[in-house]
Amino acid sequence: MWHVYVLRSLKSGKHYVGMSQDVAQRLKDHNAGKSKFTKGHLPWELLYQESVGDTDKARKREKYLKSAAGKRYLAKLLDRGSLPD
Repeated sequence: MWHVYVLRSLKSGKHYVGMSQDVAQRLKDHNAGKSKFTKGHLPWELLYQESVGDTDKARKREKYLKSAAGKRYLAKLLDRGSLPD
């Protein structure tokens, strides 16, 4: 099972959308500086995750959540006015 997740940087407030089969381990990897983008915004917290079927569905969902419509969806879901980049 694949999962799509949203992280928030406690340092900069930036958000990161990704996909993984093991979200807990992936969060540890991000907080260990093993990702080029997330390394500069440590530490990260998990804001949201959802389970999706296979890799293709996960990629499509990740792409949607990175879009303007997806950001509006997440902002509404997370009860915020807007979700910054």
